[in-house]
Amino acid sequence: MTASASAEPTHTLVRLDAPFTDQKPGTSGLRKSSRQFEQPHYLESFVEAVFRTLPGVQGGTFVLGGDGRYGNTRAIDVILRMGAAHGLSKVIVTTAGILSTPAASNLIRKRQAIGGIILSASHNPGGADGDFGVKVNGANGGPTPASFTDAVFECTKTLERYTIVETQTPSLDAPGKHSIGAMDVEVINGVDDFVELMQQLFDFDRISDLIRGDFPLAFDAMHAVTGPYARRLLEGLLGAPAGSVRHGTPLEDFGGGHPDPNLTYAHELADLLLNGDGFRFGAACDGDGDRNMILGHRCFVNPSDSLAVLTANATVAPAYAGGLAGVARSMPTSAAVDVVAKDLNIDCYETPTGWKFFGNLLDAGKITLCGEESFGTGSNHVREKDGLWAVLFWLQILAERRCSVAEIMNNHWNRFGRHYYSRHDYEAVPSDAAHGLYDRLESMLPSLAGQSFAGRSISSADNFSYSDPIDKSVTKGQGLRILLEDGSRVVVRLSGTGTKGATIRVYLESYVASGGNLNQDPQIALADMISGINALAEIKARTGMDKPTVIT
Repeated sequence: MTASASAEPTHTLVRLDAPFTDQKPGTSGLRKSSRQFEQPHYLESFVEAVFRTLPGVQGGTFVLGGDGRYGNTRAIDVILRMGAAHGLSKVIVTTAGILSTPAASNLIRKRQAIGGIILSASHNPGGADGDFGVKVNGANGGPTPASFTDAVFECTKTLERYTIVETQTPSLDAPGKHSIGAMDVEVINGVDDFVELMQQLFDFDRISDLIRGDFPLAFDAMHAVTGPYARRLLEGLLGAPAGSVRHGTPLEDFGGGHPDPNLTYAHELADLLLNGDGFRFGAACDGDGDRNMILGHRCFVNPSDSLAVLTANATVAPAYAGGLAGVARSMPTSAAVDVVAKDLNIDCYETPTGWKFFGNLLDAGKITLCGEESFGTGSNHVREKDGLWAVLFWLQILAERRCSVAEIMNNHWNRFGRHYYSRHDYEAVPSDAAHGLYDRLESMLPSLAGQSFAGRSISSADNFSYSDPIDKSVTKGQGLRILLEDGSRVVVRLSGTGTKGATIRVYLESYVASGGNLNQDPQIALADMISGINALAEIKARTGMDKPTVIT
């Protein structure tokens, strides 16, 4: 542990020629290209608005880190100096600036911080030609609500100046205690606290007994943030052979890859598990460590099913042995967990996409587990989705059940039925074309009830709206739903996570009860619905794309 103190820094007031007008945060913070963030004063403008808006900055403790992508170190330097200028008492930052999103949430809660900044664009590509992001989490460890991000945006639109101190910031090479003027800077190993939390939730001895037996596994960190965490957990503590964690060194450009854990971008791992015989379990996490993909030998677990399986088997993990208060899923996520919740006689909530909606339910004690179809699952241990937590939870279940992932899934479907489910992503669609498609389909919704669709009848169609049971807020315009009389449905949404054009997401779901045909390929089981929505929404004609960019 090293210690240093800086000389009294010089405060500088920097005036802007004009405010930036494009700094509206999305559901996971402000995401732009790396080049945009390198514009003079661009990062500083947004950080200034954050510090002006966040409660408790004067004298407060703040958490800071990121996923290691290009721009991470420079941004930490800027934010530390601006934090000192705004009167923060302490900033907790991690060695090399490496901090996963769930680990940041844990630190904020554990250290009773006023909040934190996570420097990440999640699953978006990195590097000088990639993307960068600044996400603000609140005192509960979760994403800040829309009221906060709206206020930050309003501030950026009229900002005339920002305040920063001119000084050298401390090295992040090793843990240590430093200061920038009156502000303490504590550099910690970002892995330690997270590992300690996982050891409180799961039975590491039982998981280790599984792994040290005949249970070869492969984890793909995708050259992103989870590499150091996974090596400590899987190889260091649980006994997986060295090399079980692949691409485990965080790189500024993620090795030229796309750190999104799905069958398209994690295709090397998928090929090992789905086409090879060398591994019994595989998993991957995304850029900032909050998403997960689960694979077994010749078996892909879609994220909606994963949430349902964790819910059905929750009591095998020590932290959830007493049962669950309730569960929640985002609206586009399949209703697989709803069936389990009904069987367990617990509440199940359907929310808009965005982890902040789960945060209200978690803080109120209404739910214990929650998840999204976009490869995110989590629980009340933090206020973010948590990729490695989900991986450990699956290993806990496998250690208890002593069977394959495929057997877990087949047993689950035989008991609860199967929700055939798929998401089709059309990425980087020109914005005008994407909005034209979406707006046309939305205008058709009032007239769709009673019409034929994919050999079925449409029972209703709407744009999903959510009334929060905790704070009573109403969130509208969350996705176009076409609900069929047999319980099947199609959902169409425009995604706000990309930085180039727009992404059209099409979600398809069809339920088959236990005793029915449970072993079809989802793309075959959903083929008529895929054709139906392509025709109704004129996807090919309006996007010029013959097929989706990504199918999950």
